[in-house]
Amino acid sequence: MSFFDLLGLDFMQRALLAALLTGLAAPAIGTYLVQRRLALLGDGLGHVAVTGVALGLVTNTSPTWTAVVVAVVGALLIELIRARGRTNGDVALALLFYGGLAGGVLITGIDGQSTGTLQEYLFGSLTSITDADVWFTFALSVVLVGVSVGLLPQLFAVASDPEFAQVAGLKVKVYNLLHAVLAAVTVTVAMRTVGLLLVSALMVVPVAASQQLARSFRVTLFGAMAVGAFSALGGLLLSAALSYRASVSPGPTIVLLALAVFAATWPIGSLMRRRQRRLTPFPDVAAVPHVAIDDGHPHQHGEDCGHVAIPHGDHLDYVHDGHRHAAHGEHYDEH
Repeated sequence: MSFFDLLGLDFMQRALLAALLTGLAAPAIGTYLVQRRLALLGDGLGHVAVTGVALGLVTNTSPTWTAVVVAVVGALLIELIRARGRTNGDVALALLFYGGLAGGVLITGIDGQSTGTLQEYLFGSLTSITDADVWFTFALSVVLVGVSVGLLPQLFAVASDPEFAQVAGLKVKVYNLLHAVLAAVTVTVAMRTVGLLLVSALMVVPVAASQQLARSFRVTLFGAMAVGAFSALGGLLLSAALSYRASVSPGPTIVLLALAVFAATWPIGSLMRRRQRRLTPFPDVAAVPHVAIDDGHPHQHGEDCGHVAIPHGDHLDYVHDGHRHAAHGEHYDEH
């Protein structure tokens, strides 16, 4: 069977659709997590969801739905603990990490099953996704993307400056709880794509890549969604192409491709930031003291003089020897 014949199979088309939806939804929520400096929250919720998966397997119900319920409960608990300040955020995350993973393994062992039954949920299993899983992913992804984009001003205000948002009349606690729930749902949506142990990477790495080139939060959000979709689809196709020679899982391939995008954008972002600093070496101020340089200034500034030109009111300043020179009649003023 050729690679193109493989793309025509039903299971592969379901996997591509689920990968696209997950690649869009996970970075959308991850952008707010990064803004709130909670990049590892997705990892903690992924470990909690392991307990939900185990409960689903033991009770012969859908592991996806039980994982959603347990992850949402865990997200609400961590947000309440963090908001009330009874323990540090990193300590609460550690409780999620260890308690969730240990609970899932323990429940699976009590039921007499091996931990191998959790494998497809820990590292993803796109090729075994069913029609019901696709519809589930589609419905939740639409909600996640819709809320992330539709409530962008409110969620951004709460994530970047909670005190200002509170003064502006926003219900900060409600939005924080909403964001925690969205993060929990995102984890369960992505668990069949990249797995619970790697879901945080799909939520954070595309955001980090987008931040290298973006200069606003809105552009970062949509750029992260584009990188996530590209990584999810590209990683799945790459793993399918490599599967003829080796056993390659889609989840790790998706994450590594996202990291490759970040590695490619990082030097470009560094050059852009360096150029921006060169163009604006001094802050603009209303009044800048200056002194006149005598008429014997040996250098004639112009378009080809090699010094950076900076707009300043109705004229141009030229950066020269660590300060600005502005043409003023037959001499230059030094700022």
